[in-house]
Amino acid sequence: MNSADFDFLRKFLYDRSGLALTPDKSYLLESRLAPIARKMKLKSLGDLIAHMRVTSDEALTVQVVEAMTTNETLFFRDRWPFERFSAKILPDMMATNKHTKRIRIWCAACSSGQEPYSLAMLIAETGALLNGWQIELIGTDISEEMLERCRKGWYSAFEVQRGMTPEMLKKYFTKDGEGWKISDRLRSMVKFRNFNLLTDPGAAAAGLQGLDLIFCRNVLIYFDEITRKRVFAGMAKVMKPGGYLCLGGAETVIGISDAFRILPGERGLFGVTPAAGAATTSASASATGIATTPAAAAKPASAVEPRSVSALLAAVNR
Repeated sequence: MNSADFDFLRKFLYDRSGLALTPDKSYLLESRLAPIARKMKLKSLGDLIAHMRVTSDEALTVQVVEAMTTNETLFFRDRWPFERFSAKILPDMMATNKHTKRIRIWCAACSSGQEPYSLAMLIAETGALLNGWQIELIGTDISEEMLERCRKGWYSAFEVQRGMTPEMLKKYFTKDGEGWKISDRLRSMVKFRNFNLLTDPGAAAAGLQGLDLIFCRNVLIYFDEITRKRVFAGMAKVMKPGGYLCLGGAETVIGISDAFRILPGERGLFGVTPAAGAATTSASASATGIATTPAAAAKPASAVEPRSVSALLAAVNR
C-alpha cells in the first residue's frame, strides 16, 4: 500500500470512528479490508480505495468501519473489574440510589456482548438483594453486525469456554446447535443500541443520561489524546455525581481529563468529579431496563452483602 492510500484510509477511519492508525498497523488494513475488496469483485485493496475516493457509498463506509473496529472480547475479561463491581461498585450504587431504586449502567463499545452479559450474570446472582430495583444495562457499539450478535445472545463453544465454568454455562445458557444461547432472562436485562463514541452521549436520542456506571474498556487505546478528551468530556456530562468510570487496565484519565478523579487503591476505576457529574433526577432517566420483583420484598441498601456473588467469581477465576 502506498503512502497516499494509507493516509486516505487513516483520515477516513479517524473522521468516522476515532480510530487513530499508525503506519506500523498498515497490515491490519490489508488483512481486514481485502475481504471487502474481494466481495466487491475488485482486484486489490488499491482498487477499493480508488472506489472510496470517488464514491459516497454509506453501506461501504459501514462495512469498512466495522471491519476495522471489531475487537476481541470474552466473558469476565480481566477478572478485576467484575470483582470490584460486586464488592464495591454495586453496593455503593445501591446506597446512593436507595430512594429511587434505579441504577443505570452503560457498556460502551460492547462488541459481541460478553461484557454486559457478564454484568447481568453478577446482577442476577444477587438474588433478592435487588428485588424491587430497576437495573438498566445499556450496551452500545458502532457495528450493527456485532449488535445483532448481542441481541441473539448466541456464542460458540469456544466463546463460552473463555471465562465461564460448566456450572455457569448450565445456569445461564442452553445448548443451541453447535453453540450456546444465553437465557431469555439475561437477554431481557440488556438493551443494545448503535452508538458512535464520537457523537454526543448527552443528546436526547442517545438515551444515555443519568448514568451511575460506565464500562469503556480497551477501546480508547485506539484513539488519540484529542479524541479521548472529547469522549471523556461527553461521558462525564451524562453521569450522576458519584458515578464510576471503568477503563481497561492499561488506560487512564491522568493528564487527559479533569472530569474524573483517581480512586485510591483502584486500578482502571475512576470517579466522576463533583463539578462534572450531571445533576440528574430520577425523572430524567428513561426507563429502558427492567424492574426485578415487587418493591415490598426489597432489602435496604445497608443490607447489601458483596459476598453474595463471591462464589461465582471464585469459580470464574479458578
